[in-house]
Amino acid sequence: MKAINSNIWKCILFAALGFTALASCSEDAMDRVNEDNDHTTSAPAKFVLADVITSTAFSNVGGDLNTYFSVYTEHTVGVDNQLYNAEIRNGEPSVSSTFNNVWENLYSTLKNARIVILTASDEVAANYTTRGIAEVLTAINGALITDAFGDTPYSQAALPQLKDGKPQYMAPNVDTQEAIYQAIMKSLDDAIVDLPKGDAKDKVGSYDFIYKGDGAKWLKLAYGLKARYTMRLLARSKNREADLQKVLEYVDKSFKSIDDQAAYAIYDANNLNPLFGFQWSRDGLAASKSYSDKLIERKDPRLRRFFCIGQDHLPKGSKRVTIQIKGADDPAFLMAENGTATSIKYHYNVPIFFYAQVCPTLLMSYHELLFLKAEALARLNKTAEAEAALKEAVVAAIANAEMGLKGAFKAPTVAGYGGIEETTEAITEKEAEEYFDKNVKPLFTANPLREVMIQKYLAMLGAFGESTECYNDIRRMKALKEDFVKLSNPKPFPLRAPYGDSDVLANPKVKEAYGNGQYVYSDPVWWAGGNR
Repeated sequence: MKAINSNIWKCILFAALGFTALASCSEDAMDRVNEDNDHTTSAPAKFVLADVITSTAFSNVGGDLNTYFSVYTEHTVGVDNQLYNAEIRNGEPSVSSTFNNVWENLYSTLKNARIVILTASDEVAANYTTRGIAEVLTAINGALITDAFGDTPYSQAALPQLKDGKPQYMAPNVDTQEAIYQAIMKSLDDAIVDLPKGDAKDKVGSYDFIYKGDGAKWLKLAYGLKARYTMRLLARSKNREADLQKVLEYVDKSFKSIDDQAAYAIYDANNLNPLFGFQWSRDGLAASKSYSDKLIERKDPRLRRFFCIGQDHLPKGSKRVTIQIKGADDPAFLMAENGTATSIKYHYNVPIFFYAQVCPTLLMSYHELLFLKAEALARLNKTAEAEAALKEAVVAAIANAEMGLKGAFKAPTVAGYGGIEETTEAITEKEAEEYFDKNVKPLFTANPLREVMIQKYLAMLGAFGESTECYNDIRRMKALKEDFVKLSNPKPFPLRAPYGDSDVLANPKVKEAYGNGQYVYSDPVWWAGGNR
């Protein structure tokens, strides 16, 4: 009996071991089934870099941040749906869903830029220029993140995944903006070292949609960004005069003409400028009265070029999409009042740039660089040099604006619906110079720094993605107790963007920092005088 029972138990044990082995084999087999064996798990750095450049320009510089910030800066007025809510400060500036798409895209882009840095370093012979380009893009996206959101996950966020596909950190820590800016500056310093060294093999070439792999031009951009971010931190500077001198040194090593500026210029009938794509489908923005008032005050020639008729006011039987208006005396002149406009589409004038389907997105413009130079000189009380720099900046800004206008007048989709009727002549370089000498110079003489900042504000309207930089300037000036650019919206001014919904829900550290979102009206970011 004992022998029988012993054999029975041996059989049971054998069967159990067999089932365990089968289960294990089955689990292993299922693991193999779930693996994607048909696609590579890595790619040459240049392919990933192409995606990083595109997402940086289209989604991060030219996308939601820029659209909303154009309302905050009064470059535009929100007149429908979310943008109207942003205009009247009803929910949109503080709710975590507002910027969730760009929040996710910023971190995805940052992660891919970091992957390029690693990949370019690990390839058979290091591709230094490719790595340097990725380091510049890391700095740009890092600055977009922290400038908008302040203290935020950075050092533990957007890192390459572990081999098992899991994130390195499930709930990344929230870093201080001060620490993030230290990392941004290090990225640019690393790029300045790497870019001149070239690529050993498999060069980025045409996969670089901005400079075609020209490391010397990326180097100029890196120095331009050093100037931008050094000026950004001015309110926190321990030696402002020394830092302003650094700005001038960086400017001197950067762009020499409009041809050098960092332009993502591959838009066409199918690849749409992001501002055009938004407005063409949503019609949520209108022309700003406070912006046009500044042009009127200066008798600025851009007033006759920048605006067109709301479609509800087109002449009966018109076959045009819209008509350019000739200025404040035009019977069709109708700007939207900031903060008090009616929520209505097609009624108010709109900036003609809304139709600029093929206008490039600028990661940094030549005129921005010149304005930084003029500002630094004005702050250093080098008035004569500042005046010359400002004149050059204004002329360059107007030339750039005319380029943007061509993006509207030559927009293929708009042309298919009748196009835009151009009613005025383009502003020539000579006219721009005369405008400065006659109208701008007296205002500059009265208050040099004030006029530098107002002219920079005027220059950043367009389809180029520059309203975000304007928003940063306004907050920076607030930290310096400078009220040069007067805003008219009576509602509270948003001091920052709220964190993205996905991390407010998933990361307890971000959730705690977000609270109820009302901090966007009370807590400036660190470089603007706040604590986070």
